[in-house]
Amino acid sequence: MHSAVTKNISSQVKPDSGAMGKIKVLIAAGGTGGHVYPAIAIADALRDSSTDTEILFVGTKNHMEWDTVSKAGYDITSIWISGFHRRFTLKNLLFPIKLATSIIQSLGIIKKFNPDVVISCGGYVAGPVGWVATKMGIPLVIQEQNSFPGVTNRMLGKNAELIFIAFDDAKDYFPEGKTELAGNPTRKSLSQVNHKEALQAFDFNNDKKTLLILGGSGGARSINNAMHKHIGTLHDDLGLQIIWQCGKRYYDKLRKDVTPQNFEHLRLKDFIHDMPAAYAAADLVISRAGALSCSELALTGKPSILVPSPNVAGDHQTKNAESMVVNGAAKLVTDDQLENSLANVVREIIDDEQQLKEMSKAAKNLARPNAAKEIANEVLKLTKNSKPN
Repeated sequence: MHSAVTKNISSQVKPDSGAMGKIKVLIAAGGTGGHVYPAIAIADALRDSSTDTEILFVGTKNHMEWDTVSKAGYDITSIWISGFHRRFTLKNLLFPIKLATSIIQSLGIIKKFNPDVVISCGGYVAGPVGWVATKMGIPLVIQEQNSFPGVTNRMLGKNAELIFIAFDDAKDYFPEGKTELAGNPTRKSLSQVNHKEALQAFDFNNDKKTLLILGGSGGARSINNAMHKHIGTLHDDLGLQIIWQCGKRYYDKLRKDVTPQNFEHLRLKDFIHDMPAAYAAADLVISRAGALSCSELALTGKPSILVPSPNVAGDHQTKNAESMVVNGAAKLVTDDQLENSLANVVREIIDDEQQLKEMSKAAKNLARPNAAKEIANEVLKLTKNSKPN
């Protein structure tokens, strides 16, 4: 950061707190569901723990948080920032301008909202917000979802008051003594829909098994390619009902080939908004192995076939998947093997009732359903301790 900007922000004095007892929380998270949904879960837990809590999110207008946060019932404001591409692109030329602009915007948001604490759940939007908060003397709390922390949270970690991690390995990337193992916050609503209601929501029958396919909020090309190749076997030969979230960028092309006329028991979705019903309907899930996905599979007790993305820092999805496999909750298929083996792996699991029950039990044993509540309690404790008497 430029020294002139640093000096300007450091000279700002945090205004007096709002009404007595009122707690203001600013949450920065963006880019993917892996950052946004844990942030919403923490916000829900804060609201449940203290009725006198005001929460504001910071995100970007061109990513999923802009709609998702609003639908969850929270206010959100935006800054102009994007990631820095590792390879040279013309977009990188704009990065210094975006960074400076986002710092100024973050300063304006923080001065106007006057938070008692700022929570970073990751994504590049959290960088400027968290950095400005620490320069203004506002306590910063980090929630890191992965075993290998993202660059934003690693950068912010040295100035954070508290760092909540979901995997013990993550503590090696943060200052000693600041981390607390809490698990990944998950939405309470994920486990509040029963199987029968969920099947009705998708117009499915109770006499067929249901397969749920998730490629992350943006979809996954390799999973989509494998599904496209094996859809006939899965739908016709195995007689499965299928909920397939393919991602917006792949949806238009796929729906031309995979039509309701050809596959009566297929529900092709660009994005699934009703995830509680999707999980509740599923007997088996094929998914990437992002930290949030693994936490949600554990919470809902769903047997899974995990396909780690090969394009993530530190290969953390493979580590996530291996943890699930070792504990008996999942099977692992590598990205390059999926297209050839998908139907066979599904066939080995889906009709084996005993195996499904054992995997479901193992998944539930890995769940940390109170993660959001534990984090919320510590955040509230921190704000009370930092408030002037």
